[in-house]
Amino acid sequence: MSNTTLPKIAWIGLGIMGSPMSENLIKAGYRVTGYTLEQDKLDRLAAAGGTAAGSIAEAVRDADVVITMVPASPQVEAIAYGPEGILENARSGALLIDMSSITPQTSVDLAKAAAGKGIRVLDAPVSGGEAGAIEAVLSIMVGGEQADFDTAEPIFEALGKTIVLCGPHGSGQTVKAANQLIVAVNIQACAEAVVFLEKSGVDLKAALDVLNGGLAGSTVLTRKKDNFLNRDFKPGFRIDLHHKDMGIVTDAARNVGAALPVGATVAQLVASLRAQGDGGLDHSALLRAVERLSGARI
Repeated sequence: MSNTTLPKIAWIGLGIMGSPMSENLIKAGYRVTGYTLEQDKLDRLAAAGGTAAGSIAEAVRDADVVITMVPASPQVEAIAYGPEGILENARSGALLIDMSSITPQTSVDLAKAAAGKGIRVLDAPVSGGEAGAIEAVLSIMVGGEQADFDTAEPIFEALGKTIVLCGPHGSGQTVKAANQLIVAVNIQACAEAVVFLEKSGVDLKAALDVLNGGLAGSTVLTRKKDNFLNRDFKPGFRIDLHHKDMGIVTDAARNVGAALPVGATVAQLVASLRAQGDGGLDHSALLRAVERLSGARI
């Protein structure tokens, strides 16, 4: 049952992450009105107890809080700006929480533009993938004002476990970029280990179990072990999106003068995997790139 004392939420973008996240808010008692481009996703929201809107303007009109979860900076700009966008149609005093992973500069620019309309903004990208979204155990890294973070915290608590205000506007996106750097390098290292172990004739499941119990263990290995073992690359987080994120982190690092020698190499491996037609697969499919280089099975 929805709780009428809780803020009314508009949710824009009901993809792999957005659908389960919005449903977790409904379960927590929030009234959620959603808009996305695919009718089946709107039907799913309605079936979960939310309200489907016919446009962004309709979704955000009466909302206290607007949450966006779309693929990249161009989509954030498309839904935020223009006569049909969020800034023109949300009420003054509303809080806009962008949970997409975009460039830090896009977040800074959005906050500035929104302030002129009396709309407060937080950038709040997440880590944890589809499983983390479903289980409501996401890590949420936030940029913006402390007061706005305090307002949003109960909402974040319905979506994730680790919730941290990282600094001013854009800081959440900077930390997310670092997250994506670590994850990509970690998956690449795991993928290289898998091919090495298999070519050596070792029992892969046993090897990964013991490795994950020691210093080589990681959340990445825990989450992706079965993907490697079963060659199951159904997307939880697509290579296409990780390619976008590696572009963000290499560009942002160049702007601040930070060298990313290993990150730059992995960014190229992600790009090559995408060029080979694997962009729609899960990022654990970096294993396929290592297999190609090693002449192993694909």
